[in-house]
Amino acid sequence: MTVPVLAAYELAASRGTRNLNGTPGPRYWQQWADYKLEAELNPVSKRITGKSTVAYRNRSPDTLTTLYVHLLHNLFAPSSRPNTNVPWRVEGVELGRVAAQGTDLAAAEGDAPGYRVDGTIMRLRLPKPLPPGGSADLAFGWQLRVPPDGAPRGGQDGEAFFISYWYPQMAVYDDINGWQTDQYLGNAEFYMGYGNYDVSLTVPAGWLVTATGTLQNPEETLSAQTRARLDSARTASGIVRVVTEADREPGRSTTAGTGGKLTWRFRAENVRDVSWAASSRYLWDATSAAVGDATQDGAPDRSLVQAFYRPEQRRSHWDESARYGRHSVEFFSRYLWPYPYPHMTAVDGPTSCGGMEFPMMTCIGGQFDTLDLYEVTNHEIGHMWFPMIVGSDEKRFAWMDEGLTQFNQSQAMADFFKGYDDEAQNRRPYVDLATIGGETELMRHGDRYPNYQAYGVASYYKTATALVALRGVLGRELFLKAFQEYGRRWQYKHPSPYDLFATFEDVSGRDLSWFWRTWFFETWRLDQAIDSVATVGDSLEISLENRGRAPMPVHLVITRASGRADSLKVPVDVWLGGAKRTTVRVAREPAVRNIEIDPAREFPDVDRDNQRWPR
Repeated sequence: MTVPVLAAYELAASRGTRNLNGTPGPRYWQQWADYKLEAELNPVSKRITGKSTVAYRNRSPDTLTTLYVHLLHNLFAPSSRPNTNVPWRVEGVELGRVAAQGTDLAAAEGDAPGYRVDGTIMRLRLPKPLPPGGSADLAFGWQLRVPPDGAPRGGQDGEAFFISYWYPQMAVYDDINGWQTDQYLGNAEFYMGYGNYDVSLTVPAGWLVTATGTLQNPEETLSAQTRARLDSARTASGIVRVVTEADREPGRSTTAGTGGKLTWRFRAENVRDVSWAASSRYLWDATSAAVGDATQDGAPDRSLVQAFYRPEQRRSHWDESARYGRHSVEFFSRYLWPYPYPHMTAVDGPTSCGGMEFPMMTCIGGQFDTLDLYEVTNHEIGHMWFPMIVGSDEKRFAWMDEGLTQFNQSQAMADFFKGYDDEAQNRRPYVDLATIGGETELMRHGDRYPNYQAYGVASYYKTATALVALRGVLGRELFLKAFQEYGRRWQYKHPSPYDLFATFEDVSGRDLSWFWRTWFFETWRLDQAIDSVATVGDSLEISLENRGRAPMPVHLVITRASGRADSLKVPVDVWLGGAKRTTVRVAREPAVRNIEIDPAREFPDVDRDNQRWPR
């Protein structure tokens, strides 16, 4: 059984940028950008005024005459074409300046130097070609209005401002696609390149600000009391209340500022994006997480874990958020690899944030019980590994970040809520949709699903369920070894689905093409059944059927009257040869009490009733 392979991937492999064993090739390359961003928030007008410079470094073997830039905030322009609910479509990005290579550019068509904006994409024609190894300096000035609650993945509710997708950002140019210039329509998420960021954010004095990166001027922004509490949190095993209700004013939580304003400066290295949040009403909790040897210097490391929330959110257990964050960071650091960033911060934002991930940050909105707040916090923190560190194309392959993270979330929830079966919670929506024939294959662009249910089931639940099944095929130890190796190979790089597939095959030493084809490219259903059990001499003859189209090994458990359970495995090759029925024999004695297919529920069978004998 073969797997359809993109011609562009095969071409990349032939050029040496990818190896067919799932590793980056000897000629692998990716672009780089150094950003300097400055922005001021006016909370009355809800406006951000910003300017930036970008040093864009061409590490490709190609000479570039045109660059592409994302203006993701144009999702909120009146002319936008969203494919999800975007109730506020009033104002996009207002560009004041666009410059490249020292030349101010004007809007222009054709091949003349200049720029053209089409939806959320800016095409920038350079004054001079950018050769391999060269660098182009760009500059932008802009304004935007922060959208109200109801806008996806950020915005403001009059009290809390979560600022996302707020600056001109370089599009990805890679070895498979070239320029990835898909429009941001609201549903499918993002594909972003890596870079360093220096960020200056000006807000009213007394407001708390948190952002991707490390605060560079704490003495200028934080009071001595706040700095002392924050320092104690960096090694604390408990929760430190860094800013309480009594502290929220200029000169107490923050410094007094100048002219009623404060400028906060952050630096983030080797990240794919920067977001930030600000409010005059935030409380600030912090603790620290043991992450293992993240710096690979032989010594254990710790990262700061923070929560920013409003007092009334205690009813949604936000005063436990830092504890939930600490467990999440520590669990994933053990299960996958050490958390590498200086902090991980959960922010209480507008309700429409739901749960959304950004490097070192997550915006969470709404009301929650304990389980739900832990679940959404854990899931968004899980995204720090996929796609923040392993930088896949979420837009074209949403399952590569959402599905892998949904699977990882289930492992963490079983650890935090001892015995909680989150894998069953993932399996149920997939099986329900598959049973009625409503699912869509995983290998589909995130903006091209027929409805959100099909997108959500494929991208989250079916992928997580398929990974449980793959673990059942390979065994826990080998599965985890391959999973971790995939992450190790592609940290801070841009893997394709085929790199993940090939890594699992390389590490396991097995041809899994039948598995990828079944669960990622098709919508075949699994329906393994015990058709009959008959006595033949001193044996029991068990007739097994594969009533669906999905081929999988059969994990059969025969339980004797004594309680002893014997396991028997029928290899997948039986079905790959085209058979729909096979027979196995087991000893009749000691007496058999029952026979069951897959009692561990590793495989997502659509009909469990026909998997047991006696019925």
